[in-house]
Amino acid sequence: FSLETVKANHPFGVAMFRAIEKVDTSKPHTVVFRLQHPYPAFLAATHPLLLPIIPKHIYGGPEIRKNPANQKPVGSGPFKFVEWKRGQHIILERNDKFFRKGKPYLDRIILEFIPDSNARTVAMETGATHLVPFSYIPGDDALRLAKLPQFGMTQKGYEAIGARTWFAINLRKPPLNDKRVRKAIAHVLDREFLAQEIFLGFGKAATAPFHHAGPFYHGQLPQYDFNVNKANQLLDEAGFKRKADGTRFSLNIDWIPSPVYQSVCEYTREQLKKVGINAVLRASPDFPGWASKISAWDFDLNFDNVFDYPDPVIGIERMYISKNIKNLIWTNTMGYNNPEVDRLFAEAQVEQNFAKRKSLYHKAQEILMDELPLIWLQEGGFYTICNKEFDGIPMDVWGVLNPLDTVSWRKGKTG
Repeated sequence: FSLETVKANHPFGVAMFRAIEKVDTSKPHTVVFRLQHPYPAFLAATHPLLLPIIPKHIYGGPEIRKNPANQKPVGSGPFKFVEWKRGQHIILERNDKFFRKGKPYLDRIILEFIPDSNARTVAMETGATHLVPFSYIPGDDALRLAKLPQFGMTQKGYEAIGARTWFAINLRKPPLNDKRVRKAIAHVLDREFLAQEIFLGFGKAATAPFHHAGPFYHGQLPQYDFNVNKANQLLDEAGFKRKADGTRFSLNIDWIPSPVYQSVCEYTREQLKKVGINAVLRASPDFPGWASKISAWDFDLNFDNVFDYPDPVIGIERMYISKNIKNLIWTNTMGYNNPEVDRLFAEAQVEQNFAKRKSLYHKAQEILMDELPLIWLQEGGFYTICNKEFDGIPMDVWGVLNPLDTVSWRKGKTG
C-alpha cells in the first residue's frame, strides 16, 4: 500500500517504482518485490525519506490528498505529532514506544515557522531557536554567527540529496522554444559571480546536467561561458533583432520565495537587459503560491532548487523524460520531449553494468547540454547552524532529514 500510494502521489513516484511488477505481502513480516526487469536504483528508492510507511487503515480512502490525517500525521518514528498551528509551529513529543530502546533523548521538538530571514537570525542569536538547517539564515549572518563560541556551522549532511539550483525554461512558449535563445540566456549568466557574490562561496558553479559528486557526472561537456557578445550574436541569428527602444522581447521570471533566490533573479534581470531582453520579476507570496503557478505551467523562467538524490532514476530523469510532463512541481514542467533522451534514460535504468550505464547517462547529458531545457547554475550551498548546547545532530549524508533520535541537550544530561 505504501509503495502504491507513493507511486501515485509523489512527484517522482512513477520514475522510482515503475519497474515493480508486483508486491507480495502474503507473510506477516515479509515483503517480496517482483521486478519487471533489473533495477539498480531499487534499494536507494526504498529509503524511508522516499518511501515512508503509510498506514492503510488511515489512508486507505480514495481521496488521500484530502485525508484529515494529513493535518495530524502518524508514524512509527521517535516523535509523535501533537499540534500544528498554521504559520506558527508544529509540536512533536517523545514517542515512548519508539522501537530503539532509550531513544529519543529529547522530550519535545518545536518546529517554528519564521517567514522573515532577519527574524530567524535574531531567534538563533537570542536562543529562542537552536537549530536552523538548509541555509534558512542568510549567508552573511551565518558566517557571523559561526564565529561566536556558542554556535557551530557545517555544510555536512546534504551529500545524499545532491542539491542544485537552475532556471527551468518553459519550452512551450516562443521565443524560448528556440534553443539559440536559451543558449543566449545561459551566456549572460556569470556562474562564478553567483557562487561568490550571491551564494557567498557556499556551493560551486554547476557544469553539467548531473551533480559533480554523483557517479555518472560528465566532466567533459562544453560550457556556456560568460559572454555577452556571444549572447547578442545568438539572439540576432535567431531573428530577434533589437527594436527602436533597444529591446528584443519580454519574459517573466519566477522563483521559490527566498531572499537569496530573489537576488539571483534580480541579477538575471539586469544581465538580460544587456542583451535587449526585458525581464519582469513575479514574486510569489509564499511557497503554495509559487507551486500553483509552476504546476499550471504559468511561467517563462523559473528559478528552482531541486535534488538529484542518490540515483538518476530517483532525482534526475523525472525532470527530462516525456512521461513525466505533469502539472506538478519538480517534474518535467518545461515540457521537454526528446525520444532519444527518453530511450537513454530507459536503458540506463535497467543496465546493471556500471560502465555501460555511465556511458548511457553521458550521452543523455551531451544532448541535454546542447538543448538546454534547464540552465544549471549552482551546486550545493546548504549549511546548518546549531547551538552547541545540543549534541548528536545527524551529520551523515542525509543530515537533519534523519530522525532526530540521536540529538541530546547537554544541560539536560545527568550523571
